[in-house]
Amino acid sequence: MSAAAHGTGMNTFSDVAGKTAPSQADKPAKSQPDGRADHQPGQNTGCAGTGHLTDVRVLLTGGTGFVGRHLLPQLLEAGAQVTCLTRSSSHIAHLPQGVAVAQADLGSGRGLAEALKGQDMVIHMAALLFGLGWQDYLRANARAARSLADAVMRADRAACTGENGGSKGIRRFVLVSSLAATGPCGTAPGVEDDTPPAPVSAYGWSKMLTEQILGRALGDRLVTLRPPIIYGSGDKGLLPVFKGVMSGLAVSPGAGREFPVSAIHARDMGQAIICACRPEATGVYHLSDGQEHTMSSFCRIMGSAVDKAIEREPRRVRVIRMPLPVMALTAGLSSAFGIMADALLARLPARFGGRLRRAPNWNMDKYREARQAGWLCNGSRIRRELGFTPCMSLEAGMKEAVEGYRREGWL
Repeated sequence: MSAAAHGTGMNTFSDVAGKTAPSQADKPAKSQPDGRADHQPGQNTGCAGTGHLTDVRVLLTGGTGFVGRHLLPQLLEAGAQVTCLTRSSSHIAHLPQGVAVAQADLGSGRGLAEALKGQDMVIHMAALLFGLGWQDYLRANARAARSLADAVMRADRAACTGENGGSKGIRRFVLVSSLAATGPCGTAPGVEDDTPPAPVSAYGWSKMLTEQILGRALGDRLVTLRPPIIYGSGDKGLLPVFKGVMSGLAVSPGAGREFPVSAIHARDMGQAIICACRPEATGVYHLSDGQEHTMSSFCRIMGSAVDKAIEREPRRVRVIRMPLPVMALTAGLSSAFGIMADALLARLPARFGGRLRRAPNWNMDKYREARQAGWLCNGSRIRRELGFTPCMSLEAGMKEAVEGYRREGWL
């Protein structure tokens, strides 16, 4: 199943950058003269000590996404000096005060050399979650990895000659990959950190290639995180599921079976990323909240959170276990419509068509993930070795997500 950045986790049946109420994090952020949110001390700090990032200069990709909104305050609280890599079309009004901005293009590599100047560490979350075919994922995800790898190698050479703004080069590169790169597992405790990759979707293959490209270039400096479903406030990928649950309906893949999944809240995802920045972090870490869920239990807890948020009598969520042939048909039709719409929009001027071109969230690639036996992973090694402690139970996380949706007027 695919990740928020994505961001970096899985939305609906794919992954896609919290605040626990009531807390200071739930208070409206004061705005700055430039329209950006003010960072409040103690907001989104996670659950573990983070002194290892004091004055460390961090370049973050994908920081304007939903996981980034949870991670950025945590990085600032940890003492990091953060530069957020953006595109000209990125929305930066929500970035906390104190976050620098650098424009660059991950596809072509333009601007990366300047953005990396003086940086000590890179956290790479940016990724394409929904594409129309293999080429879309490879062009976006694998090409971005190649651009970053080349730029980091150039930054290393510049550091050797004293031309890198005083930096000694990139000491650590944290990649937010996806459980989709490992592949499915329907039996607890799930895939392990040393499970050989066996992706089943184009998205998963593109994330595996991303890992390989960066691994060859960076060696031991690369630490890879593979999250499952990432959820929380600001996540538009799961919004249709929340809306369905609000009306009392949810869908789970496969008639007559449960669909086991792992999950993690975006706030805990941010904490895991900060843990991965530690010097002792190494290799690949799968992430989870430590619990085994099913899509049925996931949606029912979601429904309970919705009921409490809108102050209505609890209502039973009816989970429809959709036969796989029906899911394949709907995914095929959605993909075909997306391809036809994309072909029509491609004929428009770039300034119009480029803004409107979107791949459907439900397509054949996501069906390849949904038809599996489940998506479970064992996240015990990062807890054991790096002290990562998930703070958000599914119940608390769903409550935070619903409250965030309602603040945004989405639900």
